[in-house]
Amino acid sequence: MEIASLLSPSTVLCNQESTSKKRILEDISEHIHSAFPYLSDSTIFSALVSREKLGSTGIGNGIAIPHCRMADCKEITAMLITLANGIDFDAIDNEKVDVIFVLIVPEDANENHLKTLATIAETFSDETILNNVRQAQSSQALLQAIS
Repeated sequence: MEIASLLSPSTVLCNQESTSKKRILEDISEHIHSAFPYLSDSTIFSALVSREKLGSTGIGNGIAIPHCRMADCKEITAMLITLANGIDFDAIDNEKVDVIFVLIVPEDANENHLKTLATIAETFSDETILNNVRQAQSSQALLQAIS
């Protein structure tokens, strides 16, 4: 599976401004709710924050992959965001995060969840893809960079 297949123009945001991990998770929750109205923004936010409490999803090299499983989620839902300025995300390497790939999966999709997380991490380990993502200046260019 290519992670680009999980994205659409409405779930890709380029060069966003944010001041904190909490604020970006709030923004993500609101944006996903607007794209998928059956998912509650408060439920998304709570699920993402609960997952972060288990350990940061900042995987290093400026990348975070906030993820959770939700009962109301009908299909794998994803969002890609680049930030104009990195934010503290409690990443394992203590570096600021500027690339965020969000993954929300149905509650019973454990195997798909793990496979998709592995694919996301593998994709972002490719320096060419990561550089293209960081250099994108529009959401359309960002979507093309991840494809």
